[in-house]
Amino acid sequence: MYLKSLSILNFKNIREETLSFRRGINCFVGDNGAGKTNILDAVYYLAMGKSSLPTTDGQSICHGEDFFLLDGQYATDDGSGENVVASFSRKGGKILKCNGKEYERLSDHVGLIPTVIVSPSDTALISDAADERRRYLNSFISQLDRAYLHALVRYNAVLAERNKFLKCSRDESLLSVYDRQLVEHGTHVHEKRASIVERLEPEVSRIYSLLSGDRETVELHYRSELNDTSFDELLYASRERDYVNQFTYCGIHRDDLTLKIGGHPLRKYGSQGQQKSFLIALKLAQYVLVARAKEEKPILLLDDLFDKLDASRVEQLIRLVSTPEFGQIFITDHDAERLQGILENTVAEYLLFTVKNGTVISPSPNETE
Repeated sequence: MYLKSLSILNFKNIREETLSFRRGINCFVGDNGAGKTNILDAVYYLAMGKSSLPTTDGQSICHGEDFFLLDGQYATDDGSGENVVASFSRKGGKILKCNGKEYERLSDHVGLIPTVIVSPSDTALISDAADERRRYLNSFISQLDRAYLHALVRYNAVLAERNKFLKCSRDESLLSVYDRQLVEHGTHVHEKRASIVERLEPEVSRIYSLLSGDRETVELHYRSELNDTSFDELLYASRERDYVNQFTYCGIHRDDLTLKIGGHPLRKYGSQGQQKSFLIALKLAQYVLVARAKEEKPILLLDDLFDKLDASRVEQLIRLVSTPEFGQIFITDHDAERLQGILENTVAEYLLFTVKNGTVISPSPNETE
């Protein structure tokens, strides 16, 4: 997948820009707060129908304006094209269109433009609670499997109803109806999660080894109560406890990912550089699996590339993503000279855009394809 051009209107601090990109590496440099990340977020928004950051659509509108609009022209690996337009207005809400046709459900768009992002906020996958890691898995698998997304939505809806029911009734027959639905949707979600992590783990290990020079070994495991016991048995065994606590104690909403380095928890024993390298390996492994499943190279977004990484690991990362296994890449960094030095040692061609106060300065002619 290749984003040929991007038009931005009133998105965050970018008032109006139209940018053309190359198939390979596209870089944005500038001071912190200049708008580099906002451009990558616009690319992500067109792919996922939402920001990669914990902000509302209303907060993404440029100050003093009433709407924003994003327009992306894409070419697929087989040569066909896609046009995606996303807009949001304070009065009319969100509209997402593909090739001129508006989606009835925004979830129908997920997966059309495969995209993987690596950003400083990924540290939440290590430091925060399990729901961050579940959210990562859900977003990842939803790009590959519409049925998974449907099952997850239904599971969460039934879970909410069951929890509400536990607060006001002990009707065993009605509770059994909720349980059957939870088992149906939850088992499907569990099977998909277990399968994807099984395929993800060796790729994470392989890529981490390339980034670190075989200095450490890493592990990734899927932790779920359903790994050892069927969901219906779990629900039956915890029924009385659920009544007392007025909450569904067991289920896929308690699943987690276990991240280890050298056989020990990554959060406790990994340095900042090791943790960042693990997260990059995780996201690049995701990229590999999405590319295989879609038979389409995703767009790769590398935001704030040098965050917690030394120059040698960054250089190794650039060498890795410059191989034919990867496609179009967007990179941000605040130090243009540093980034250019590494790029000139590792890749033949790239575009370098400079961002100042929400305005993008296009590359000079000798930097274009």
